[in-house]
Amino acid sequence: MLKAFADRLIDICARDAEQMAQRWHENLIGNPRTASYRLIPAETCQRHACYIYKNLGKMYFAENCYQAMMHTLDVVGFAEDNFARGIPLEEAIYALVLMRRAIWLHSEQQSLYNTGEDMIELIQSINRILVLFDYATHIVATKYREMSGKTVKLYR
Repeated sequence: MLKAFADRLIDICARDAEQMAQRWHENLIGNPRTASYRLIPAETCQRHACYIYKNLGKMYFAENCYQAMMHTLDVVGFAEDNFARGIPLEEAIYALVLMRRAIWLHSEQQSLYNTGEDMIELIQSINRILVLFDYATHIVATKYREMSGKTVKLYR
């Protein structure tokens, strides 16, 4: 019996995490929207991405995906490290966008989806990973606000 598409995707991300992180970093430093990352050592950036890729399955299948993503980002120190290095919030968020995009580029190269059934599972997997990275964006933005010492005004 074939593994479900999500399992295959998660397995490939874990197996190829270093390669994916390296490609992500190349895109990151080559993108004008993330120019600040050119000042950070490649190993630092790649460590963040590699850990996220290797732990994608834990987040993907977690009962509480938000908490799982928060835990993963805390362990790797993504927001804190980027904030301390002076990476603007919009660049940190775009780095997450590029990280998410790297998953799909890599899965496409691996020819993970070949049939109509795979396409249905692909759509489900895309939606789940979009949610994970939406959570990551919210978590990073919240942490940046907390670290900057700014408060949020509520308007009614």
